Amino acid sequence: EVQLQASGGGLVQAGGSLSLSCAASEITFDDYAIGWFRQAPGKGREAVSCISRSDGTTYYADSVKGRFTISSDNAERMLYLQMNGLEPEGTAVYYCAAARPGIISSSLSYATEYDYWGQGTQVTVSS
Repeated sequence: EVQLQASGGGLVQAGGSLSLSCAASEITFDDYAIGWFRQAPGKGREAVSCISRSDGTTYYADSVKGRFTISSDNAERMLYLQMNGLEPEGTAVYYCAAARPGIISSSLSYATEYDYWGQGTQVTVSS
């Protein structure tokens, strides 16, 4: 059974940085699309950054471009999200997710395309 375990959230002041990690089991990163999503109180789940391993396509939400960096260690089955210049609007529960092979690159940011989800880690950015 595929399991994803996210960690690294916390409380940080605006302008600060956090690094999220996601440990995956029972999947091969080379075959899956993997990514980070977030959900703020009262809002829907949105894609933050995702990678399509099949063709190397990387997606970043416009709101995080230039500040967040997604990376992975395929051998260790780890997914990371380095978040710099955090803003109060970034306060949310952050989830890592994986999609089975077959997702097309244009659908990377669609939460409905992802099959497996971690439990989420809370990120709170104070102003």
